[in-house]
Amino acid sequence: MKLGKVEFCHFLQILALFLCLSGMNQAELTRSRSKPYFQSGRTRTKRSWVWNQFFVLEEYMGTDPLYVGKLHSDVDKGDGSIKYILSGEGASSIFIIDENTGDIHATKRLDREEQAYYTLRAQALDRLTNKPVEPESEFVIKIQDINDNEPKFLDGPYTAGVPEMSPVGTSVVQVTATDADDPTYGNSARVVYSILQGQPYFSVEPKTGVIKTALPNMDREAKDQYLLVIQAKDMVGQNGGLSGTTSVTVTLTDVNDNPPRFPRRSYQYNVPESLPVASVVARIKAADADVGPNAEMEYKIVDGDGLGVFKISVDKDTQEGIITIQKELDFEAKTSYTLRIEAANIHVDPRFLSLGPFSDMTTVKIIVEDVDEPPVFTSRLYSMVVSEAAKVGTIIGTVAAHDPDASNSPVRYSIDRNTDLERYFNIDANSGVITTAKSLDRETNAVHNITVLAMESQNPAQIGRGYVAITILDINDNAPEFAMEYETTVCENAQPGQVIQKISAIDKDDPPNGHQFYFSLTAEAANNQNFTLQDNKDNTATVLTKRNGFRRQEQSVFYLPIFIVDSGSPSLSSTNTLTIRVCDCDADGIAQTCNAEAYILPAGLSTGALIAILACVLTLLVLVLLIVTMRRRKKEPLIFDEERDIRENIVRYDDEGGGEEDTEAFDMAALRNLNIMRDTKTRRDVTPEIQFLSRPTFKSIPDNVIFREFIWERLKEADVDPCAPPYDSLQTYAFEGNGSVAESLSSLDSISSNSDQNYDYLSDWGPRFKRLADMYGTGPDCLYS
Repeated sequence: MKLGKVEFCHFLQILALFLCLSGMNQAELTRSRSKPYFQSGRTRTKRSWVWNQFFVLEEYMGTDPLYVGKLHSDVDKGDGSIKYILSGEGASSIFIIDENTGDIHATKRLDREEQAYYTLRAQALDRLTNKPVEPESEFVIKIQDINDNEPKFLDGPYTAGVPEMSPVGTSVVQVTATDADDPTYGNSARVVYSILQGQPYFSVEPKTGVIKTALPNMDREAKDQYLLVIQAKDMVGQNGGLSGTTSVTVTLTDVNDNPPRFPRRSYQYNVPESLPVASVVARIKAADADVGPNAEMEYKIVDGDGLGVFKISVDKDTQEGIITIQKELDFEAKTSYTLRIEAANIHVDPRFLSLGPFSDMTTVKIIVEDVDEPPVFTSRLYSMVVSEAAKVGTIIGTVAAHDPDASNSPVRYSIDRNTDLERYFNIDANSGVITTAKSLDRETNAVHNITVLAMESQNPAQIGRGYVAITILDINDNAPEFAMEYETTVCENAQPGQVIQKISAIDKDDPPNGHQFYFSLTAEAANNQNFTLQDNKDNTATVLTKRNGFRRQEQSVFYLPIFIVDSGSPSLSSTNTLTIRVCDCDADGIAQTCNAEAYILPAGLSTGALIAILACVLTLLVLVLLIVTMRRRKKEPLIFDEERDIRENIVRYDDEGGGEEDTEAFDMAALRNLNIMRDTKTRRDVTPEIQFLSRPTFKSIPDNVIFREFIWERLKEADVDPCAPPYDSLQTYAFEGNGSVAESLSSLDSISSNSDQNYDYLSDWGPRFKRLADMYGTGPDCLYS
């Protein structure tokens, strides 16, 4: 009868269990011939019972406790006087003992992979005295392994790489499986490897788990990744063994086995002639199936008529060849260019040179397109000269420009006035002749840089620019003058021939051979008795004294006219006046003071008398100022006589400000409507500048004189009072006074018997006044008649 795999596995387990049980000793304790064991005393006696190791098969699946072995003492006569106890690892929880017979059983399923053995202690006791009759000893229960764990790849899944085109047998990666079963017992932990997926490209060594290539010339460009499934099986791969699997992802890494190739043998591009230098003309790329450094390449122009006009470089990111312009293109000069371009790999693998040269060639033709270009000047910069003495309309020079296009359109010229704001120059629109339009001055501007515009007649939008530098030639048109403003002094005790000043001159002109100045005194000053001038012949001159005894009291300032002539042709001259002050000097000749002093005072008055007079005048002025101040601070009395005291006190409670001023008392008369028109108004927020106030002119009604006088006095007091607030606190409430022409508008007396007012006319004013006519009218249907 054939058994299935499961039945066969169970049969092997039962057979192994039978062999283990039949082959193990029962660990029967045999009585030794030694002396009996006494618990008391220190005499060492020989142990009276021995045992063997116990073996228990793991993973027991039965319902009854698993029999482990039997303990027996020689002292035990079988009469039940001896009892056995068990202690140590798993005692009572995993292992139990029959205290009468000494039989040991396992009550739980054991797993060798969790714990391979247990150490226990056995003890035989007298049942009556509960004292040991044998020494306590340790013994070991070992768990017998069965094949219950499959191999596992603890490091899986794996990834690995191998270069493409590798020879057969190239090692890729090693995989390792572990089996938790006992490697020292049987074949449960002996693993062999096999490949379930990945053939015929790869293979695995059964014992080591090393994966190797199995096919030559595997091409990454055809397929760059493979998925392998590796199996590990225990029991040396025999039937009934357990197995585990893992995956291995193998990537083919790139090698430079593909040369670059241009997709086309020739290219053509059209570019306008106006394209600026350094502009990109075209991008070309050679295809390379490799990646990374193996696909890096360089481009170069190897032949053609555009070697000096174009250049090619590589884009590091895209590996494209970028063609750019090195020189300006001109359709009228050349309409097309042809370039031979080579692309080659930078990194070449010598193993694959047999596949062909790792470079390629292509042809690039560049067609130059005509563009309407602006006029071009014959020179980029024109240099011209003109004398600053040139008259208006003098021709300075000529510029020329032409249309570079085949149409050769006529050109008109003009000056860019942003470069000639003062309009010194003009240009003939047709001929390009530049002339002066104003008088020129080299000292103001020695060089004029102007821009000339050239426009096509047919297309004014096309404008060319030329640059002209006009240098102004100098003429002798500026007279010499002092180099600076001199502050010259002479000491009162100066000696004759003493140098008091060294002078020099400047000239705004710029002669080619430099300046040469000549100094002399004017004819009027040549014979003066005070000072003389000496020309040093080096564009300087020295002023010297001719006498001594200068006195400030007699003359404190001298004016010396000096005549200066330059060496121009014709020469120019000027007279410059040197101011010389007489000063009091110390012993070293350093000026102390140069002001004139009065030594004689007016007759009859001494210095002390003058000081006393000035003090008196100053005292009088102070007294006058004090009197004026006191009068301005003086106030009028607040209480008038009974004839004029007709005021009433009004306390205001209905305003929103004022603070304590709300309780001020005001004269009732001040609230009357005085028909007064003041000529001037005094500001309360400005301190009065006058010391005495004059009374302005009033235009008033005669019977209001008392009220007018009262208001004016109060106003004057407030204007001169420094403690008054900076605003007017006097307000008018439109009191109408006695005898108002408006009389009273109150309706309180309207319904009295004495009222003779008739309001019937209100009904004629419309429905809005009808109610009032009904209330106050005298009609028959009046409500209160």
